[in-house]
Amino acid sequence: MVGFVLALTVLSLVIWIGLLSLRGQFWRSDQKLEATEIPLRSSPRICVVIPARNEADLLPITLRSLLTQDYPGDFNVFLVDDRSTDGTADFAQGVACALNKPEKLHIISGKSLAPGWSGKLWAVEQGIQIATEFTPDYFLLTDADIEHDLGSLRRLVAKAEQEDLDLVSVMVRLRCESFWERLLIPAFVFFFQKLYPFRWVNHPKNATAAAAGGSILIRKQALERIGGIAAIRQALIDDCALAHAVKLGKNGRGHIWLGLSTLTRSLRPYTTLDTVWDMVARTAYTQLNYSPLLLVGTVVAMTLIYLIPPVAAILGGLTGNWAIALVGLSAWLLMTLAYFPTIRFYKCPPWLAFCLPAISFLYTLMTIDSAIRHWQGRGGAWKGRVYPG
Repeated sequence: MVGFVLALTVLSLVIWIGLLSLRGQFWRSDQKLEATEIPLRSSPRICVVIPARNEADLLPITLRSLLTQDYPGDFNVFLVDDRSTDGTADFAQGVACALNKPEKLHIISGKSLAPGWSGKLWAVEQGIQIATEFTPDYFLLTDADIEHDLGSLRRLVAKAEQEDLDLVSVMVRLRCESFWERLLIPAFVFFFQKLYPFRWVNHPKNATAAAAGGSILIRKQALERIGGIAAIRQALIDDCALAHAVKLGKNGRGHIWLGLSTLTRSLRPYTTLDTVWDMVARTAYTQLNYSPLLLVGTVVAMTLIYLIPPVAAILGGLTGNWAIALVGLSAWLLMTLAYFPTIRFYKCPPWLAFCLPAISFLYTLMTIDSAIRHWQGRGGAWKGRVYPG
């Protein structure tokens, strides 16, 4: 039994050595849009598309941040009111009028959800259909809860133009203020980067493709090449599905870039454990392709990679088995080292880096709950709609 525990602990340590050295240096959090200021050499026409469903409380901040961008070229904002019941359209119009920019905002009343579409993508499709009449060079697809930095659009366009990219996306800085946000949100970003190492995403010869739905700038020609938003109309993880279609589409490969943003941020609050739990459980099982086998593999892998090291370190020390304790502690320290750059990026207390095993345990439970919800026909619930997959 002791030999078996030691073998598992050694395997966990080997895995962490491999993750830190062989998986695209995902843990460094060094792919950032604002890392260097890129001069804007041209000013292509941009159409911003925002799907909005009951977002009246955030639009006075988020919509204002878009209408006041310092982008020197022509850009228009298309807000699709996805059958809201809180006066979203009226609030949006009020923001535009208060800024004396009503001509820049185009409000579209969303139609009933079409069969075979997810709600968000159906709203985006309606916005793109209208925006196409303005002959844009790029679409900026963004969420109604995103507050954009003043130079966000300019930086995205400059990045796309200088590096000839078909898609540029940033994972905006998620809200990290409450206890549960500080405990769980940085780990969400860490796990995303581990699943989709940004350096691999940004390498044209690597098959890894991903994007972050809060802020995606996509070239109009690239969107048309993949068959438009209709090509991913049923996707619940729509951002990564779009990136995959652009980078690896059958009609030609495109160049994409994904990074972090230090300035553009999400205002969506996750003040309780339930709100974070629901956010993760909504799509965790979708990420596993609704496969029970992948679910079991994920639970085993999470246990081996994140839980075995601290358990071995503590039990080894208590029982005087110093070999197990030392190996377990070494793996735990490597795990902490890997997580620390994300903790620092979110300006959280450094000691939280040591809590990754406990955080991972919660995320494992969320993933299991995601599968249970799917089996019960409650999967993918969002904004009053359920997408069982």
